[in-house]
Amino acid sequence: METLKHFLDILLHLQDHLFALTKEYGSWVYAILFGIIFAETGLVITPVLPGDSLVFAVGAVAANPESGLNIWVAGGLMLVAAILGDTVNYWVGAKLGTKVQAWFPRLVRQSHIDKTHAFCEKYGGKAIILARFVPIVRTFAPFVAGMGSMNYGRFMMFNVAGAILWIGLILPCGWYFGEREFVRRRFEVVVIGIIFVSLIPMFIEWVKYRRQKAG
Repeated sequence: METLKHFLDILLHLQDHLFALTKEYGSWVYAILFGIIFAETGLVITPVLPGDSLVFAVGAVAANPESGLNIWVAGGLMLVAAILGDTVNYWVGAKLGTKVQAWFPRLVRQSHIDKTHAFCEKYGGKAIILARFVPIVRTFAPFVAGMGSMNYGRFMMFNVAGAILWIGLILPCGWYFGEREFVRRRFEVVVIGIIFVSLIPMFIEWVKYRRQKAG
């Protein structure tokens, strides 16, 4: 329970924790950011790590000159981490998909696999791009693409495009809005809002599924 409380505290106050990290670790914070983004996108067993909210927080902290965080360096490293993460996840799915499910049944749930598979079936290759903006699906989409033997060249095209859009849209938003008084004082509300907006596509798909099932 304490671990959960600590995780929620970090998630809801990412801006404060990230600012503290930049002061304590200096340039090493870039390696930390790279590692988190890589793990969130590349390791199918860590879908709960912050993604959208972290990218937004990086932009918000970088907007503060006192932080010493360079938005171009951070953005470039997170972009590379996102692309590499999806690439590794794809090959893990292609080579070890069923084994990973057997090894980590509580983390790699069949329900998550099924939902992501349905998501990919509906949107095809562009699902890899859309998945970037949907928590959990973002982590499982490349894994499912690998299990489903999606053409690797085609996957990489969507992988790179999705990563550029993901970082390129959310990071500047954090930079622009991060220094606003409301965002600085109520960052936890912003995080909840980001999570809520990210879940809207999944909710819409669930409503459509229920209607189809009822019909």
